[in-house]
Amino acid sequence: MEEIEEKTMRVAWGITGAGDRLEEILAIMKEINSKYDDLEIRVYLSKAGEQVMKFYRIYNDLKSSFEKVYVEKNANSPFLAGQIQTGKFEFMIIAPATANTTAKISLGIADTLLTNSALMGLKAYVPLYILPTDYKAGEVLTKLPNGKLLKIRVRKEDVEHVERLRKMDGIFVLESPQEIPPVFEKHYRLLRKD
Repeated sequence: MEEIEEKTMRVAWGITGAGDRLEEILAIMKEINSKYDDLEIRVYLSKAGEQVMKFYRIYNDLKSSFEKVYVEKNANSPFLAGQIQTGKFEFMIIAPATANTTAKISLGIADTLLTNSALMGLKAYVPLYILPTDYKAGEVLTKLPNGKLLKIRVRKEDVEHVERLRKMDGIFVLESPQEIPPVFEKHYRLLRKD
């Protein structure tokens, strides 16, 4: 009997310069990465994403937990957009996504590595999952690297961009890190049906 070769599921994970729930997201992504043998998560950090990972002192943990970690040089380097458009990735996830990244994607502005790649991927029907930091107006508490809590106001203007994303074809808005594992499970099942 002939053995069927399992296809590796490749996912592009974008990290922006948001610290909110960053440690929790990293822990979940590490767990997902270890769960599947035939999964390759390639990590793409914005310049600010790299800075924030270092500020939270988890950059080395990220680099040792994922084989391929890239940092933005410009809007097209590394060449993530081209790889997404040519079908190298099952989907793209941006978690966490700053209000800036969220607004740019909602307005079609492709001037950073992650916004350019997300928008180019959508043109090629590659699903985009995004976990924005500012999805509900009001005050939120976020944990700083030293463990202290910081109260932040989420403006209605930022929430409007999230609502615009919810209406866009191919974009799926996540509100908590716990919504990430089911995304991988869904795509893994779909890939195995092919």
